[in-house]
Amino acid sequence: MNTPAPVARLLGDRRFAALAAALLTLPYWTSGIAKLFDLGGALGEARHFGLEPAALVVALTIAVQIGGSLLVIIGRQAWLGAGALGVFTAAATLIAHPFWQVADPVTRFHERNTFLEHAGLIGGLMLAAILQERKA
Repeated sequence: MNTPAPVARLLGDRRFAALAAALLTLPYWTSGIAKLFDLGGALGEARHFGLEPAALVVALTIAVQIGGSLLVIIGRQAWLGAGALGVFTAAATLIAHPFWQVADPVTRFHERNTFLEHAGLIGGLMLAAILQERKA
């Protein structure tokens, strides 16, 4: 079955692809910007999860979140940006959302859903890298 012409035009539009990439990376670049404007909070968060040296962790996190997002959005070395964000997401999800260790059923349910949502983001980043590579 052929894609209807209006849909094909939309899917082929670079602006639509940039919007999709901006939305996919929204959690990352907004978090990176928030960390830049609240370094104390970002350092506290890193320390809360036992990540030391916290200043280095925060600096690397901001660089990955903003830099990786930009690479995906502009479509240059999107594989690198998506890969960095995917590895970051996998590590952060394992650290921050270990639902299998939670006793309370309601909290475990919430943590499991968050864990799976993050896994979905990783899949989206993988697709973004694949699709950008196919265009190259």
